[in-house]
Amino acid sequence: MALLTLSSPHTINNHSTQGLMLQVCIATIPGMMALTYLFGWGSLIQVFLCIVLALCCEAIILKLRNNPVLFFLKDCSEIVTGLLLGLSIPPIAPWWISVIGISFAIIIGKQLYGGLGFNPFNPAMLGYVLLLISFPVEMTSWLAPQSLNSNNEANLLTTLQTIFLQEAPSTGIDSFTMATPLDSLKTLARQTTEANQALAQMPQFIQHGGILFADAWYLVNLSFLAGGLVLLYRGVVGWHTPAGIFIGLGACALIGYLINPQLGNPFFHLLSGATCFAAFFIATDPVSSPTSNRGRLVYGVAIGAIVFIIRAKGGYPDAFAFAVLLLNLAAPTIDHYTRPRVYGHKGATKGLKQGTLK
Repeated sequence: MALLTLSSPHTINNHSTQGLMLQVCIATIPGMMALTYLFGWGSLIQVFLCIVLALCCEAIILKLRNNPVLFFLKDCSEIVTGLLLGLSIPPIAPWWISVIGISFAIIIGKQLYGGLGFNPFNPAMLGYVLLLISFPVEMTSWLAPQSLNSNNEANLLTTLQTIFLQEAPSTGIDSFTMATPLDSLKTLARQTTEANQALAQMPQFIQHGGILFADAWYLVNLSFLAGGLVLLYRGVVGWHTPAGIFIGLGACALIGYLINPQLGNPFFHLLSGATCFAAFFIATDPVSSPTSNRGRLVYGVAIGAIVFIIRAKGGYPDAFAFAVLLLNLAAPTIDHYTRPRVYGHKGATKGLKQGTLK
């Protein structure tokens, strides 16, 4: 009889990398349906395009590195990267935006570091930040929600024409672009001391019980929240990072609102932009986030705080991509200071000193 020794982590469940990635893909369906309902076919087209390109880029690099292509493609990690970036790109962004973003995400953000498990940064967010900085106009052109525009004829054909041919028919998509709620808040807050009252008069906002909501993005965030709760229930992600983000963003937004109501109330910040999408699907990336539960909680709180600071004072309306990448960089330091106590020791181990565990 031979003794087989394996390195950690040790697990007794039947989760595989492929199974976990596919569950993440399935959990995005409610949010994807909400985006399609509100903004037309563009989001589905961008997702499909990004996934196909991600598979192609991954296969090419694996072949160049003399790695077994099908073996590594079966983990479906590149599909998740393409899916997340496709959902982040505006529905009517031109096709070359997806090509540049996903190529950078897979080739530079993932394979340059050695592939899955070795990348220090979230690949999808690296691709998104590259696009946002390089092509700010294309990356901030969002359609008006169809619920607010009864004349919107953004059907499948006109959407394909806009994305691939850059042709917008006279009744088509181009005339219906508008600022997102976070964009509107930032612009109006700089122009008037009555930002909340001004926002309440805009068609994409509703007032309920004195609280300002962005109706379309409210639905999108709740849809991604539903998918995120499924991931929590299935044990695919832990609660620490999402809870930390909600606590950090909500607490900072409450303090900011009490000091200056122009900055928007906490409910507005928690239900606008990419809050729920990032909390459950972006920041929970197991490769680029801390490993301990306490570290993930700190990680989430820091992301939420940075997001509010950039939303309130920065040049970009939303900031999750920047916040996640900054905290990816800090993940090893967070792990160092939040290590759990090793069994048999009074405190957390801080490393080796002269060959002896402290």
